[in-house]
Amino acid sequence: MKKHNKSLFKKIDCIQLYVPDLEKGLGFYCDNLGLKIIWKTDTAIGLGMDDAVTEIVIQNERKIQEIDIKVEDVNEAIEKIKNSGGRVIHGPFDIQIGKCAVIKDPWDNQYVILDSSKGTFVTDENGNIIGQNKFQ
Repeated sequence: MKKHNKSLFKKIDCIQLYVPDLEKGLGFYCDNLGLKIIWKTDTAIGLGMDDAVTEIVIQNERKIQEIDIKVEDVNEAIEKIKNSGGRVIHGPFDIQIGKCAVIKDPWDNQYVILDSSKGTFVTDENGNIIGQNKFQ
């Protein structure tokens, strides 16, 4: 058995789910299932669970489910993934909090990797993004 190396993946950042109407999505996931708003934009809302760090993100831009995995550095992760037999489908590209890339493993499983190298969101009491904590 191979020696255990430090994990490339830090955590499941979020699971994105498509909902055609964000208000109806909030009714289902918050009012009925008890999730709470963490952040929101015009096209997506990050929802939190009581004890979990993984978010459920409801969004109305793409009719897909998506798993986003946090890594320390997207560029370094891409090299390790490619050297291990995976491939980059799209990216790396900039996002508001850092970098992102769409990956496929050797068995064609697709997921997104992202880092928060540019910081994290600052929100008001309603989850509206009002700024960003910048990392130096």
